[in-house]
Amino acid sequence: MGSCDLEELIEQHGKSVYGFCRMLVKNKADADDLYQETFLKAMELSHKIDREHNPKGFLLSIASKLWKNKLRKFAWRQRIAPREELNDDGSHHLLRDHATPEHIAISNELRATIRSAADSLNEKLKIPLYMYYTAEMSIEEIGAALNIPPGTVKSRLHKSRNELKKYLEAKSL
Repeated sequence: MGSCDLEELIEQHGKSVYGFCRMLVKNKADADDLYQETFLKAMELSHKIDREHNPKGFLLSIASKLWKNKLRKFAWRQRIAPREELNDDGSHHLLRDHATPEHIAISNELRATIRSAADSLNEKLKIPLYMYYTAEMSIEEIGAALNIPPGTVKSRLHKSRNELKKYLEAKSL
């Protein structure tokens, strides 16, 4: 894989990979690092990338595996000295001419509640959910990326939606 091939992969799938990384790690600096590590690893594994068969899924599975490895490696540090999130709430795109401060505040609160609910899910449910909604992958692509059958992906998405519904209903009461 040459630099042209890498540029083409980044152009085609960069936004999806970055959005997925951002949802996994929850802050911009770590998402940027994971994004770069993903494409570096993709360069190392370029002989395994099938350009005709789900390269986006391959890239997202690399990102997922790198993230899981980093979590395992630094778990003891996080227990001793947990990281704090940067003040990067993504509210800048909500600031439109017609948006009221109340609308922005409610929208930000709702977004934070949904993220908190998604973060409370276990990894088996969270990763397919992020792949489906943030990276906009199909069920078949997710299954191929995670090496699980499409039926299992559907089941995990169903379970994660039910868990989110329970969480959000409990928060609203």
